[in-house]
Amino acid sequence: MKKKARDFFRRSISTFFTHPKITMENSHQQQRYSYNPTLRWNPEVESYLSNAYGPARFSRISKALTRPSCYSCIRVNTLKSTPDSVIEKLRGVLKGVSISKCEVPGLEYLVFVKGSGPHSVDYGCDEDGNVKHPPKEVLVSRKCAEAVLRGAEVYVPGVLACSAHVEKGDEVAVSVSVEQPGAEGGWVVGITRGTILQGAETDPYHFERSGLYIGRGRAMMTRSGIFRAPEGIAVDFSDRVYDLPSFRGVLEGEIFLQNLPSIVTAHALDPQKGERILDMCAAPGGKTTAIAILMKDEGEIVAADRSHNKVLDIQKLAAEMGLSCITTCRLDALKAVCSRNESDNITNHCCTEDNCDVTIQGSNLLKSEVEKIEVTATEKLNAEKDFKKNANERIYISRADIRKDMRRKRNGPGRNQCVGGKAEKSKGFAPNSFDRVLLDAPCSALGLRPRLFAGEETVESLRKHAKYQRKMFDQAVQLVRPGGVLVYSTCTINPGENEAVVRYALDTYKFLSLASQVQLDFVSSFLFTDIYMCFIVI
Repeated sequence: MKKKARDFFRRSISTFFTHPKITMENSHQQQRYSYNPTLRWNPEVESYLSNAYGPARFSRISKALTRPSCYSCIRVNTLKSTPDSVIEKLRGVLKGVSISKCEVPGLEYLVFVKGSGPHSVDYGCDEDGNVKHPPKEVLVSRKCAEAVLRGAEVYVPGVLACSAHVEKGDEVAVSVSVEQPGAEGGWVVGITRGTILQGAETDPYHFERSGLYIGRGRAMMTRSGIFRAPEGIAVDFSDRVYDLPSFRGVLEGEIFLQNLPSIVTAHALDPQKGERILDMCAAPGGKTTAIAILMKDEGEIVAADRSHNKVLDIQKLAAEMGLSCITTCRLDALKAVCSRNESDNITNHCCTEDNCDVTIQGSNLLKSEVEKIEVTATEKLNAEKDFKKNANERIYISRADIRKDMRRKRNGPGRNQCVGGKAEKSKGFAPNSFDRVLLDAPCSALGLRPRLFAGEETVESLRKHAKYQRKMFDQAVQLVRPGGVLVYSTCTINPGENEAVVRYALDTYKFLSLASQVQLDFVSSFLFTDIYMCFIVI
């Protein structure tokens, strides 16, 4: 009798203590297969920003940075379409999505497409929340994941690893690989592309991936296909943590997907018809084209950037949107002001015929270049025929080389081979030669979201950014005419690159005055966390 009672007591105790264990395990699995990232910072930078904003506010900022915006902002090209027409077309493409026109005065040409999230994604849990069989998994890079959170697809180059025996059509969970502290210091990914994930604790970064699952979907290729194909969609999502529509290839030329703060920056510049405006760091051209549309494509906008290929991107975007008032040039912002001797011989565009920078030439340029390409290809084909006729000739050009040459010329030539899209280096501009200047300075970009990692910036690198920006400000101030306007903007939350640079400018150039923000009433209608803007009158 005593033995039975003792066994009953042991079973009761065992049941009592094992039940919480199951609950903890289920809770752990639910936490693992979720999206709850913690933004990693360099410890010194984290301490600096925490002191600047206060611990509680900085904690909220860090959490907000890991989440995407709840809507997509679309800027309508009013030179080609209207907001009402765009809304009607989008409703035909995006079924069941809330689309509305901005009601803020002055921004009626903007269209908001509402997203949704965060959603609770089912990764194969039972009623108790327990995952009996871990799902097959596709591990993507951080940058790929950040794009997916904004509505993009998982493309082949973004996949780092996946489970064994993944076949086309299999259901897979998509997780993220975020940089971790390296053994020798710094930050490393630590996963070789093509690694097999077993779903076990011995997998690379098994525990670090906990809370970094962004959705599930259907594999569009086999495992071997994913790591062999140079391009293509790897996963077709069925459930996303954040669901924002993709606008890839939608109404090209009529709309432009752009963050609202960037559009507000163009409004702060307040461009007028017929004015001459400089966008000092113009790439990729979003603010440049926004300014051109506000000017009704009347006047002159000089879009400068130090990168050759980025200048070509600006040209392409302007041509796509049908804008003719944009002139592009390759120019280092630290050398934007030309010397006194050169300014005597300078033209309005700050270039002679020998070093004139390329402007947007519209469809005529594209047609002429296609004709040149066809002529070149024909000549090479004729050369090939001549080779066949003359057995003594040793020159042979294959059809593959001809196709490669045509693709290279169509898709934007590089530095060493340029046809039509060549952007020569500019010598700078004469002082006081612009009515308005936009300095959207290169920065640490710590305000962009969604962001899953912020540890690459150090206190020293933040100081270098600010030093670089002050030098660019020195150039910008000289280029604005007396009575003109200079707008300084960044996409960082670092006060050293924002308020400190403005303080430097006002202390150094006593003729500058900080403009009142009252005229930008629509700014107060939104909460911006991804841009800093300063409006200065010369």
